[in-house]
Amino acid sequence: MSLEKDINYLLKGVVEVIPEDGLKNKILQAQKDGRQLRVKLGVDPSSPDIHLGHTVVLRKLKHFQDLGHKIVFIIGDFTGRIGDPSGKSSTRKKLTKEEVEKNAKTYKEQAFKILDPEKTEIRYNSEWFEKINFSEVLELTSKYTVAKMLERDDFSKRYKDGRPISIMEFLYPLMQGYDSVVIKADIEIGGTDQKFNLLVGRDIQREYGMEPQVVMTLPLLEGTDGVNKMSKSLGNYIGINESPTQIFGKIMSIPDELIIKYFELATDFTPDEIMELKNRLEHGDNPRDIKLLLGETIVSQYYDYETGKRAKEEFLEVFSKKLSIPDNTPTINLTQPRSVIDILVENNIVESKGEVKRLIKQGAIYINGEKIDKDIELDSSVKCVIKVGKKKFLKIND
Repeated sequence: MSLEKDINYLLKGVVEVIPEDGLKNKILQAQKDGRQLRVKLGVDPSSPDIHLGHTVVLRKLKHFQDLGHKIVFIIGDFTGRIGDPSGKSSTRKKLTKEEVEKNAKTYKEQAFKILDPEKTEIRYNSEWFEKINFSEVLELTSKYTVAKMLERDDFSKRYKDGRPISIMEFLYPLMQGYDSVVIKADIEIGGTDQKFNLLVGRDIQREYGMEPQVVMTLPLLEGTDGVNKMSKSLGNYIGINESPTQIFGKIMSIPDELIIKYFELATDFTPDEIMELKNRLEHGDNPRDIKLLLGETIVSQYYDYETGKRAKEEFLEVFSKKLSIPDNTPTINLTQPRSVIDILVENNIVESKGEVKRLIKQGAIYINGEKIDKDIELDSSVKCVIKVGKKKFLKIND
């Protein structure tokens, strides 16, 4: 690719680059030096599961890998034990070392569904933070002021409201910035909610005599409710490790106005291809048809083409053709995530939880035509049909 094409490829879906010409200058300097760019992403494994919202930044890292650059994937096993209040009114739950290690293992395995492990440098920030002494901590704190720290929106709001902010919380962005110093980051990528922390990284690198990293922010992907940032705690997420049927069903439940955004941030469709889809929607094509393509594409990305095709066919059979589903099938709307066992018992489809468990073991319970082998949780936005045996059906959010 030419430099211009490379940059356009890397800028797909990006909200902001700081400084504006920083990406181009970093690429030119790396070419002059005959080296790869070091592109950083830091994650605190507060949950073991990756959803489509997480994949927005992971896919951007993959774009850098495609162009031959080195990804430095930092697992915040140390900072994960502190809690990051980014975009929140209170601190995130602190995790034990064992919880972090367990989550990190699963998180890393799922991340490699997107990233090339051969082109990824995995680092754990406990490597340096468990060795740092107190004088070095004091030196780090001397490089940033309280006034600048209070420019961060969530800190500022809590301070004005008289809600407590611990000194430990001030240390978090400094530690994230110090990560950039240690691994010599050229570029750091994150969601728009991480902008403050990413910019602190530039300041801290400068204080340690380094060329500041370029910051690239990406949009936050709304979940299936179409309103809130995708989050497992809100039940509006689409997990990449979920079954093809679950992924496809959740994709079909997103609001029509999010279709193009999902293509932009969650697929490899080119800007020209996305513009064509946008034109089709504007000229009267049925949004459902475009959403079917989206569902098939995303399932194929995390499984394979045949699985994606089969998920679409199953969906069409269950929801479009309504084959084998009686007209009087009861329908319920979930207001919060619920397990299949609870749903079936609470809605008098099966008499007891023990009976549901027995039916699951016998392979007699299906969701959208796919047999389940264990109890699963359905979030409040998923659309599906649960089949029990040959004659009992229950529609969810239909």
